[in-house]
Amino acid sequence: MPDSTSELPMIDAKGVKKHFGHQEVLRGVTLQVARGEVVAIIGPSGSGKSTFLRCLNHLETIDGGSVTIEGEALARTDAQGRCSYVPDAELRRICAKMGMVFQHFNLFPHLTVLENLIEAPIVVQRMARDAAIARAETLLAKVGLSAKRDNYPARLSGGQKQRVAIARALCMQPDIMLFDEPTSALDPELTGEVLRTMRELADERMTMLVVTHEMGFAREVAHTVAFMDQGELLAARPAREFFADPGNERAQAFLHHML
Repeated sequence: MPDSTSELPMIDAKGVKKHFGHQEVLRGVTLQVARGEVVAIIGPSGSGKSTFLRCLNHLETIDGGSVTIEGEALARTDAQGRCSYVPDAELRRICAKMGMVFQHFNLFPHLTVLENLIEAPIVVQRMARDAAIARAETLLAKVGLSAKRDNYPARLSGGQKQRVAIARALCMQPDIMLFDEPTSALDPELTGEVLRTMRELADERMTMLVVTHEMGFAREVAHTVAFMDQGELLAARPAREFFADPGNERAQAFLHHML
C-alpha cells in the first residue's frame, strides 16, 4: 500500500486543461498520486488518458491548471489564466524524477540492448561508463534479459522490447514511473511477461501511474483506479471499491463492456 506517512503527493495535478486547436482534450483533470501508490487510469480510447500522462512530464504543455512533482511546481496558472512553466534547467531536473514507458517501446534500433540502457546515464547524468554498465546489467537481470544484453532490438520479441524499455527507464533511477498503455501493442501471449515485471515494481513500492486496458492488472495491482472519459476524470476510487461500484454511470458501462 502507499506510504500514508508521506506528507506531499508524488504527483499533484490540479485542474489540468489541454487543447489541440479547437478541441478540448483535457477538461480540468485533478489527480494526486501518493508515494508508493500504483494508480491505473482506464477509460475508452480518445478519453485523454495518454495526453494527461504526457502533460505530467512535459511531453505536452498544459493550457491551464497546475502540475507539481514531489512538492515542486512544474507548471502553474496565475489569476489571469496565464499558464507558465519553471525555467528550462529546473524543468529538466524535475522531469528527470519521472521515467516513461511508451506503447511502442521507442528503443534505439542501431544500439544493442546494453547500449540502449547506458546511453542516457552516460550522456545526461555524466555517469562513468563502467558504473552505467554495472547498473544496466543489474536491471537487465531484474527483467530477466541478461542473455540479451548484446542483441539489437530487431532480434527481440515485443515483450522483450518492452521489458528493455522498462529497464532503460529505471536506469535513470526515477522516483516515479509513467506507463502509457505498455501492453497494447503486444500479442496476448507476450503481455504477461511485461505485466509480471510491472507487478514486481509495484511490490517494491515504486510509485506508478499506468494508463492501461488490462483490467486484471488494474484490479489486482493498482491501489487506485481512475476512470477518464471525454477529457474528464469522472471517478477515482480504491481498486476494490471501484470494481465493486465505480460510482459513475459511464464508468459502470465501461466496466460492463470490458469485463
